[in-house]
Amino acid sequence: MPTISITSSGNISEEEALAELAGAGFHGIAEDGVGQVEELHWHDFDAVVYVMSGEASAELADGTIITAGAGTTVRVPRGTVHKDVPGQTYRRVLGFSIPPSEMTQPIDRPVDLLPA
Repeated sequence: MPTISITSSGNISEEEALAELAGAGFHGIAEDGVGQVEELHWHDFDAVVYVMSGEASAELADGTIITAGAGTTVRVPRGTVHKDVPGQTYRRVLGFSIPPSEMTQPIDRPVDLLPA
C-alpha cells in the first residue's frame, strides 16, 4: 500500500514551491482548494501538495484521517486510495509527476479499477 508523507515546508512562497516542483520534474499549479464530499478514489500519477494557508484533510481507505496545515508538504504516491474531508478551505500548490494534458480520464479513478 502506498504511503503518504507529511513534512514541514516552512514559510515558503507559492513561487518557491512551484520552483521546487519544477526542479524535481513535477508540473505545478497554485489554486484554492475546497474539501468536497466525494467517493474514495486514486490517481495514476504521483502528487505533491504544498498547503499555503488553511488546513486540508483527506480520509484514506482504512478510515484514517490525515490533516495538513499551512507550511506542510504532502507527498501522495500514485495508487493511494483517498477522498477529501468536506468543508475545509485552503490555498495549495499542487505538483503532478506527469503533465496534466497526459492524465488519463477520469483523473479520480474508481477504487474497483485499482491494479492488484
